[in-house]
Amino acid sequence: MGKIYYVMGKSSSGKDTIYKRLVQNHPEFHAVVPYTTRPVREGEQDGVEYFFVDEGRLKEMQDAGQVIEVRSYDTKCGVWTYFTADDGQIDLKQNDYLVIGTLVSYQALRKYFGAEALVPIYIEVEDGERLRRALEREKGQSVPKYAEMCRRFLADAEDFSEENLKEAGITTRFINGELESCLEEIEKYILYYTEKSSPIC
Repeated sequence: MGKIYYVMGKSSSGKDTIYKRLVQNHPEFHAVVPYTTRPVREGEQDGVEYFFVDEGRLKEMQDAGQVIEVRSYDTKCGVWTYFTADDGQIDLKQNDYLVIGTLVSYQALRKYFGAEALVPIYIEVEDGERLRRALEREKGQSVPKYAEMCRRFLADAEDFSEENLKEAGITTRFINGELESCLEEIEKYILYYTEKSSPIC
C-alpha cells in the first residue's frame, strides 16, 4: 500500500522550498496535479502546475463523483476554484506520492483514501519569524501587497489553529528554523514510513 506524503504549513513557513527539495530528493515519488478554474499565468503549462478547466468541466467531474475536495476563493478577478480529483493519477497499490496543499485539502484526502494512506508533513515557524520572512518577501515584489500579506497571516492562524490540527490528527511538527536541519528531520520521518511499508522479502 502506497503513501501520500502531504506537505503543509502556514504562509512563509518555507513549505514550498521544502516541497521542491523533497521532489528533487525523491524522484520515485509521483506528483499529483490539481485542477483550477483560474486563468493560466505567464510561464505556466496545462498539466504541469495545474489542469486548467472551466466551471462546466468542474461540474461534469462533480456529477461523475470524481472530485475529492474543492475550494473557492472570491478574488478581485472573480471566483477561482481549486480542486483535487480522482482521475487516475493516484494509484496507491503501485506508487507513493508527494503533495503540497492546505490543511482542509489534507483532511479531505485523508477521509477519501483513509488515514493510513496519508503521512502529514506539517512545517512550523515561530509567528514573529514567519511575519518577518513574509515582510521581506513582500518588499521584494514589484508591487508589494501588504494588506493581502496581513490577511493571509491572520487567516492561517485560524486555519491552522491547535483545534484544527488536533482534529486532523497531526501530532508531528517540523520546525523550520534552519532549512537543512528541518529537511534532515523530514527525511528521517519519510524513511521510517518507507521502510515500514516495504514488503518483507
